[in-house]
Amino acid sequence: MSGTLNKVMLIGHTGDEVKMHYFEGGNCIGRFPLATNDSYVNKSTNERVTTTEWHNIVVRNKAAEICEKYLNKGDKIYIEGRLKTRKWQDEQGKDRYSTEIQCTDFTFLTPKNENQPSGAKPQNIPQVNTPAANIQEASSDSSEMEEDDLPF
Repeated sequence: MSGTLNKVMLIGHTGDEVKMHYFEGGNCIGRFPLATNDSYVNKSTNERVTTTEWHNIVVRNKAAEICEKYLNKGDKIYIEGRLKTRKWQDEQGKDRYSTEIQCTDFTFLTPKNENQPSGAKPQNIPQVNTPAANIQEASSDSSEMEEDDLPF
């Protein structure tokens, strides 16, 4: 196989609000941390151990604006993207590296009203047209079609 693949798929909870950075020309970038958990049972102590991995998520332009508007700390989200490592220098001139997930697609997984404070108006979250959402819609449409087209 001669091709290469750089693809990341994550489901996790946001660790903070989306931090926006705006540029001349109208472009923008949004950044937020995403936590994914892994748990297992320690066989010697029979105790459940949970580890958390933190990921730096980067979204661009319109997707960043949607995330800023509708994502809150603790929300569950599906992220699809690619890994990118940036090199930069700190104040002492040392080279530093940061690995990020450049988000190409996402789907909000937290129900609309779950994280809203009491008394807050429900927000109309736009339908994010992602391949994952289309697969779910197609599978639900096909099951409805099968029920309607039964021969007996």
